[in-house]
Amino acid sequence: MPDFADIPGLTKLWTHTRGDPRITVALLDGPIDLERGCFQGANLTKVQTYWQQPVELDPKDIDNYREIQNSDHKGEIIQAKLQQAIPDELTRQVIGEVFHATHVCSNIFGQPDTPVEGIAHQCRGINIPIGYGHDHSIDPINLARAINLAVELGANIIHCAVCRPNQTGRGHEVLEKALWQAQTNNVLVVAPTGNNRGECWCLPAILPGVMSVGAMKDNGKIFKFSNWGGKYQEQGIIAPGENVLGAQPGTEETVRQKGTSCAAPMVTAIAALLMSLQLQRGASPDAEGVRAALINSAIPCTSEDSEETERCMLGKLNVAGAYQLLTGKPLATAVASTATELGHEQAGSEPLPVGRNGVEGTNPKRSLTDSSLPEQNNQQPTTTTTQPTATTQLITQGITASASSNLVYVLGTVNYDFGTEARRDSFKQLMPPVTVNGNQFPGNPDDAGQISDYIDANLYEARSLIWTLNIELTPIYALQPVGAFADEIYETLQNMLAGATEAKDHEDYIERVSITGRLTKKTIKLFSGQIIPVVKIYSPRGMYGWTVNTLIDSALQSVNVEIEEAQGDAIRKSLKSFLQHIYYDLRNLGQSNRDRALNFAATNAFQATATISEAVALGMEWHSVEVEKSPFCRLHSNCWDVKLKFFDPENSLRAKKVYRFTIDVSDLMPVTLGTVRSWSVPK
Repeated sequence: MPDFADIPGLTKLWTHTRGDPRITVALLDGPIDLERGCFQGANLTKVQTYWQQPVELDPKDIDNYREIQNSDHKGEIIQAKLQQAIPDELTRQVIGEVFHATHVCSNIFGQPDTPVEGIAHQCRGINIPIGYGHDHSIDPINLARAINLAVELGANIIHCAVCRPNQTGRGHEVLEKALWQAQTNNVLVVAPTGNNRGECWCLPAILPGVMSVGAMKDNGKIFKFSNWGGKYQEQGIIAPGENVLGAQPGTEETVRQKGTSCAAPMVTAIAALLMSLQLQRGASPDAEGVRAALINSAIPCTSEDSEETERCMLGKLNVAGAYQLLTGKPLATAVASTATELGHEQAGSEPLPVGRNGVEGTNPKRSLTDSSLPEQNNQQPTTTTTQPTATTQLITQGITASASSNLVYVLGTVNYDFGTEARRDSFKQLMPPVTVNGNQFPGNPDDAGQISDYIDANLYEARSLIWTLNIELTPIYALQPVGAFADEIYETLQNMLAGATEAKDHEDYIERVSITGRLTKKTIKLFSGQIIPVVKIYSPRGMYGWTVNTLIDSALQSVNVEIEEAQGDAIRKSLKSFLQHIYYDLRNLGQSNRDRALNFAATNAFQATATISEAVALGMEWHSVEVEKSPFCRLHSNCWDVKLKFFDPENSLRAKKVYRFTIDVSDLMPVTLGTVRSWSVPK
């Protein structure tokens, strides 16, 4: 693709907006080289994430990588030469991610009169490096953390440039919940479908609600390497992905690349323009509205585009059609004189054909360039050199990973890890033997019951373990007791572990725990090789362990009213549904203010019980829970409203009842404020 202006309809859209600094795009990729000329003057910041270890790169390695990648060699030969020139695997991977991220970022944020002019260069950008090292660049837990951080930092669009191969169409539950939270917070997530040459899927692009993007050639035909199938057929569109000009790290030379990773930034940038347009029209950015406009306006492919039209998914990117669906008006040049001055297309350009919804769009038979040009399936990257003219210094805002909050209030289960085989063997040598049916066996450090008994008798040994907070079977945080109450915290962790090993019908059985602490920038490597962040715990305050049934029993006893047996069963049913919904459907990392308020609402079931008992007395059952920022709050606090909604199962016409209680999450330990308020709503 010679120029972004060759995307039909884009030059007309540019006459309306080149982006708005109030629209924030978070780029989840490798670290960007912000020293390039195309980024000078851009509103760009880079976050140093706590799960990513900084790696110093040798400029010579970057030069060698660029020279090999831009050579005429192909595939395996390039990989062999890279291994020879840069023997360290981690260094090669990091450099590759820097190249990838720098190219992608320049397509969106490249400034005017520089080597690469981006599509939405006036929008604000945040680079959140996901991490690297072996498979950790696309670790689903780190990806979920990056998505949560992007939401906390105010992103309107999350461009997730990674592709983790997937065969089921389902992701890790923590990743799915992070995406769900982004979507419920009015954030659009865009991701490439991947380059695996067939009916293959990638995370997160295959997950529900994501704007999935495949790639086509300059002549309009679909690349055979562009993934398709599954959920892609419901939420995927095709965008230009060949000969895409972009920046490179360490030089002002540009390079042309191809792939779905080159196509997806175009959709992200155009979505940012459409959101900017919404702001200009006095409306709020509507992520789902923009996504629906892009999907519903896509131009279906014909057999001339691909022998298998399914590869086209919903169709090709249609800028004019998306504009019309969003505004209700055909896309036209805003000011003719401005369009002429900027080199934009004129109002008298060739009319565009009609798409699936009757709106004008791209011609599926028309090439983005001269159709007489030969196909360039195997074209290698070519470089050009342009000196930048922009001299404005890079604008940064000093955003760090702790800019949102480093407070954690998380629900899960307690477990332990040794970190190394040597540490595990040391416990095996020190643990006493156990007797089973008269037979004596060596101590087994992998048995949680045995390790719990050993720690109970030798509490000092608790410091030699890595204590973890797990969501189901996945370690999420490493727990580090610190301060004057460290011994009491270790004892509490040991009790929680002991309770988890008991039989489910035992009175001391612990099904779930809550942990409150501060997230640090430190990480620790587990015995499995997984790297997780460290949470420091300063006090046993806020550390609770319980089972659902015992929590409900205690909560029912706290209600100071006489409860009939039938009514008590109804309260128990609604309260259990409420708790299970939070534990399983809304499980989260407990970092964002919203999640901490929600998790505390589940822990503080006593207030929920009082609310539910009142609703049950009115013949209603629990329906749903919502959490939103409270419009009123006391000074220096951070208040969130938790709303429980109830309905009448026997009368669908009866108004629903809403009960609201407010939680302040400004401190390590959240606290409820005021009294419960209630009102009726029609739906």
